[in-house]
Amino acid sequence: MQTATNIDMPPDYTAIKAKQNTAWASGDYAKIGTTLQIAGETLAEAMDLAPDSTVLDVAAGNGNATLAFARRWCRVTSTDYVDSLLARTRTRAAAEAADVTFQIADAEDLPFADAAFEAVVSTFGVMFTPNQRQAASELMRCCRRGGKIGLANWTPDGFIGQLFVTLGKHVPPPAGVDSPALWGTKDWLEEVFGASARSLAVRKREFIFRYRSPGHFVDFFRTFYGPVHKAFLALDATEGAALEADLRETVARFDTAPDHSMRVPADYLEVVITKG
Repeated sequence: MQTATNIDMPPDYTAIKAKQNTAWASGDYAKIGTTLQIAGETLAEAMDLAPDSTVLDVAAGNGNATLAFARRWCRVTSTDYVDSLLARTRTRAAAEAADVTFQIADAEDLPFADAAFEAVVSTFGVMFTPNQRQAASELMRCCRRGGKIGLANWTPDGFIGQLFVTLGKHVPPPAGVDSPALWGTKDWLEEVFGASARSLAVRKREFIFRYRSPGHFVDFFRTFYGPVHKAFLALDATEGAALEADLRETVARFDTAPDHSMRVPADYLEVVITKG
């Protein structure tokens, strides 16, 4: 019989993050991430920072925001807790001769002083932390007063939000952990950041996923996108076939391609917060 104590126990964030680290390190997220580069560029334009601004990129992945801000002459510190992803960003930065500082860092416990940066950013990264409010607090803590926090977050009802709903039907998410898609809702952002913000601007944008076909997309994500890759590994052949069918159905609900290719608009929120 389950006791009240067991029911009320908080999630084991350390164990959850260890599993997440393994998931994101599997496959090859950089192959997915590079297709999302435009989101980093549009966020950099929306934030409109002056050259030489100090920028912290949190959960940087393969460095889309890192490179976008570096191209605008900002002094960027790029961080992630998956070293293999930072290695890919290093390679991209070296190819562009971009001056970027790299550091392994947990978004829920950033190793930087209070108010150390003029801007703190994350594109489709920090939203996946299990202890979401702690991560949000860390973003604010590391940003100076009057500085900016910039985010790109998938929405719950958009394509990627629904893709994770589909995954959750086959491989349940960790108990007690809220959906990452909360970061894609204005009400949650205002609740979490509003008290410390001078202003909070939210704009809905679309990223278009373009693939040769729905099957190409499913195969590509199954091979390279950590959470989907690990989900298939956790399932037997019959269960995997059911997941594939559900993923194809999810694609079909959003697909606007006029032919046999895939063109799926995916809503996300572009968020610019000015710290009070």
